Amino acid sequence: MEMEQKHASLGIASFVISILCGISMFALFGIAGIMEATSPGGIDEESIEASLLGLLLMALLFFHLLSIALGVAAMFQKQKKKLLAILGVSFSTLVILITLFLMGLGLLMDS
Repeated sequence: MEMEQKHASLGIASFVISILCGISMFALFGIAGIMEATSPGGIDEESIEASLLGLLLMALLFFHLLSIALGVAAMFQKQKKKLLAILGVSFSTLVILITLFLMGLGLLMDS
């Protein structure tokens, strides 16, 4: 009689972190876009609001890297399902790549 495999706890954590941080990153970019559109001349790069947005962005990127690390660790656990670990790593990697693309696009538009 075989026992049913369970999802790796690290994989579940990776998946949940990637989803929550992905939604938060989307909201952060939305807030930054609204602030840019409603401020005459755009956001002052030295303002407290811009600094806070930057700190939040870096924190979310850190959590995405944490999600990737947890997902990779979960992939090496034997006798556990790996689906959520793979999805967590995939979503976090995708969000990081999209964020880097948008940051690069923003830098190109400023110059």
